[in-house]
Amino acid sequence: MASRASSPATIVFISGANSGIGLATAKLLASRDSSYHVLIGSREDANGAAAVAELAKEGLTNASHIQLDVTSESSIAAAAEAIALTYGRLDVLINNAGIMFGEPSIIEAGRGGGTLRQQFRETFEVNVFGAACLSNAMLPLLKKSTLPRVVFVSSELGSMTAATDRANPTHQLPLLSYRTSKAALNMLAVTYSMLLEENQGKSNAVCPGLVKSKLNQFNSIGSTPEAGAEIVVNMATLGKDGPTATFSNLGGSLAW
Repeated sequence: MASRASSPATIVFISGANSGIGLATAKLLASRDSSYHVLIGSREDANGAAAVAELAKEGLTNASHIQLDVTSESSIAAAAEAIALTYGRLDVLINNAGIMFGEPSIIEAGRGGGTLRQQFRETFEVNVFGAACLSNAMLPLLKKSTLPRVVFVSSELGSMTAATDRANPTHQLPLLSYRTSKAALNMLAVTYSMLLEENQGKSNAVCPGLVKSKLNQFNSIGSTPEAGAEIVVNMATLGKDGPTATFSNLGGSLAW
């Protein structure tokens, strides 16, 4: 990591960034501007190191990794301490880590079956509790930034408007624990827009769309992680006049 004396202009921390949309986002941000330093959050150190090495092979040396398990309070605290000691602030937090359960015939994320209660508990532990606790731990560091930005990687499946619209193609998809977790995540995005208001901060929820990733067993009809990462990067690089408390995809605003 860089020393505080040589701290980069923009420090970005991405949870679950060793693969999929998270890794694609890290690459896009690192390649966008050399003044960005991207911190790749990964549950396993080896996977985080491999992701950093992958970026380096592409000539992107402005990245490093931090061990992060969003289900662990001690891991979150250690990550916050490491960022505080090295950089003294955080400019952008991207809550990307997530898991999905569903009907076996539709999607099964390799986490086994279990009861509905177990699926809800595990899904919310990562998708909601993890994002909430990580954001809370990073809030003091974000408030030290001149333009803090938080991005919550959500899904249109969390839209209650879409869920009640019979014409919407997602209307009948069950995915109970996943859909409700993303609805809750959207509320977190709105809440953080208020918490960062005094600091001129931005907090938004985004839907990257169906992307081929470990989350959905690399569904063949999904788009590339790079395509899904575009909306994440757009919101992560907002200027002072950019929107806050919004929910959108590349096509524009989405209904909550």
